Amino acid sequence: MPTILRIHGFRIGFFQADLAEPPHVHVRKQGGDAKVWLEPVEVAGSRGFRRHELNEAVRIIVEFRGLLMAAWAAEEKKHGDRSGEDSHG
Repeated sequence: MPTILRIHGFRIGFFQADLAEPPHVHVRKQGGDAKVWLEPVEVAGSRGFRRHELNEAVRIIVEFRGLLMAAWAAEEKKHGDRSGEDSHG
């Protein structure tokens, strides 16, 4: 997973294959893993995080949401908008 942000032990990023979905990031730290939507910031799912760790991760994502959205947009531009990819059939 390409890392966009590393802070307080959290590794936050997304995969190129994720571009077919709405903007989101994956958060990892010491065996914990979560998927967090960026519009609005909301946990899609998680495992291995304690509640306070997940809350901290969400606070970080809110704080750096602009950076994360810019990275998502740059990746979309680089690879083309794939949001409607599956509908062409």
